[in-house]
Amino acid sequence: MNKILAIVKKELFRFLTDKKLMLTTVFLPGLMIYGIYSFMGEGMANMFEADEELKPQCVLYHLPETLNTRFKTLYMDQIDSSQLTVEQAKEKVAGQELDLVVVFPENFDEAVLSGSEKPEIEIYYNSVNNESARIYQFVVNTLDSYEESIANVFTMNSKSETYDLATEEDVSAMIYSMMLPMLLLTFVYSGCISVAPESIAGEKERGTIATLLITPMKRSDLALGKVISLSIVALMSGVSSFLGTMLSLPKLMGSTEMENMSAAVYSAMDYFLLFLIVVSAVLLLTALISIISAWTSSVKEASTAVSPLMIVVMLIGVSSMLLSGERISTLYYLIPLYNLVLCMNGIFSFSYELSQIFVALSMNVAVTAMLIVLLTKMFNSEKVMFSK
Repeated sequence: MNKILAIVKKELFRFLTDKKLMLTTVFLPGLMIYGIYSFMGEGMANMFEADEELKPQCVLYHLPETLNTRFKTLYMDQIDSSQLTVEQAKEKVAGQELDLVVVFPENFDEAVLSGSEKPEIEIYYNSVNNESARIYQFVVNTLDSYEESIANVFTMNSKSETYDLATEEDVSAMIYSMMLPMLLLTFVYSGCISVAPESIAGEKERGTIATLLITPMKRSDLALGKVISLSIVALMSGVSSFLGTMLSLPKLMGSTEMENMSAAVYSAMDYFLLFLIVVSAVLLLTALISIISAWTSSVKEASTAVSPLMIVVMLIGVSSMLLSGERISTLYYLIPLYNLVLCMNGIFSFSYELSQIFVALSMNVAVTAMLIVLLTKMFNSEKVMFSK
């Protein structure tokens, strides 16, 4: 145990005393994610919000007297329809010089009162123009309201009540369970790949691995010490990215109807189980990347060799968006890496079972142990460790 701790201390000392490595691996990921997601949220909000101070320019053709009062209450400038033909006005809407063109039938009131025919109102707008899209929706709502006042057979949701019964917990669970498993798995993988190749393939490239191999310790102790120390560093990077994501997601969703999100809906038990899942993911990915790095002879070669693994991790992470909350067989929790997504999705959607999480954790620990045994055999092989 002392020899394992010595390896762990050596690796951590090398990492913690390297200010540049600490900055790029631990602090920058979380800060960059928070900044980028917050900036994206504000940008999306500005993209879909119309300018409140700018009055939409609209042309109304044959506006009936019965609707004159209703349209005067709308926040818009009515352009004299005699100055433009309908086709000219439509061209100006397409060119974003006008915001809306509404063409009423000339006999609109007579047709409505007689009921003999349904008069058709043509509304032309430009969905790319925020002011145009907004005033279009206002006009449609005004006409719908007028139609209901004429033939008001029944009403829907007219009382001053909240009809959307989704709670803050429901909204948070839906968004977090779709996005965070993919993001967390990607962050954990990024943390592992940022330290593992340099620690093993880098030492082979520099020739310092030979010094470690001739020390009086078991190769299994060396392999275990490497995996533990690299996992600690990768976990620090993953936690930084996770915090940046959790803090910025409400801002990212602030421009949508999903703005009622809060990480406070999860209990301490949920976060503890999530921590165990992340730790098992870090151990598994670190051991896997360490084996790939041990087969290579340089950091550059190791980085290239682990690229296919990145594609696999991303595909598995994306699968969280396809899980719709249905009950999944416990057998799927025996699949390494995929079981991580299942567990995280269950935790974030409040649909997990402790037995399934225990199965996933046990399987990941067992696979990690087998990978460490394989890494030990590779350390024992001079052909592998001193290959060029």
